[in-house]
Amino acid sequence: MLILAATPIGNIGDASKRLVELLATASHIAAEDTRELKKLASKLEVRLHARLYSLHEHNETERLQELVALAKSEDLVVVSDAGMPTVSDPGFLLVRECVAADIEISVVPGPSAVLSALAVSGLPTDRFCFEGFLPRKSGERKAVFEALLYEKRTMIFFEAPHRILDSLTDALAVLGERQASVSRELTKKFEHTERGTLRDLQNWAEGNPKGEMVLVIAGAKEKVLDYDQLGALALDLKNEGLGLKKAAQLLAQQHNASSSAIYERALSLKP
Repeated sequence: MLILAATPIGNIGDASKRLVELLATASHIAAEDTRELKKLASKLEVRLHARLYSLHEHNETERLQELVALAKSEDLVVVSDAGMPTVSDPGFLLVRECVAADIEISVVPGPSAVLSALAVSGLPTDRFCFEGFLPRKSGERKAVFEALLYEKRTMIFFEAPHRILDSLTDALAVLGERQASVSRELTKKFEHTERGTLRDLQNWAEGNPKGEMVLVIAGAKEKVLDYDQLGALALDLKNEGLGLKKAAQLLAQQHNASSSAIYERALSLKP
């Protein structure tokens, strides 16, 4: 069996009783960093008896077959440095291979930076999406935000402290003046969540805040589409030489609308 075990994201007191018992009794543990696992065990006053295997982004592919074979016959525990394995951490490839091999997979849940930041953000929690770490380069970050321009769900991102100002600047440039929050040092002594508009947060980030960051941004507001206006615009484009269907498709992309609805409305408006 493969067992995915969540570890504390900051506060050691958040370690579950199940996690402590699992670490104390496991025979095989694959860890993102075995040194961090040993530090965790020491803080929990757990004596490890397991054989340890390193499992990180640089060796996961080459380690797969060995670990899959092990999980077929024995229990294999997987932990990351903080939080749940596979969520912006190693483990996904191993889970996928174990699923394909029909190996039972279990989970020992625990603290989540994603859900914690969402819960304290003050933004809608009924529907949300997690987008992981933002790209390091501005152009690539802006492309991510542009792809999410019409996303209506609350959006959650991981970001490093030395890039949070640049990311907020890019988010403001692409998404406009939206409500957002940044949570830093979640569950730790100096935990803090800053809330406001993206411009407010940009000003706050100029103070060089420290700690790992979770950025939460409000989704796009519902947009009321005027298909009479879009149909008329499609006709204008047609008169300029663009085919009516092509015009409808272009306007649909620009306004996140239905190209067929624009096309039908344009036909009904034709003199």
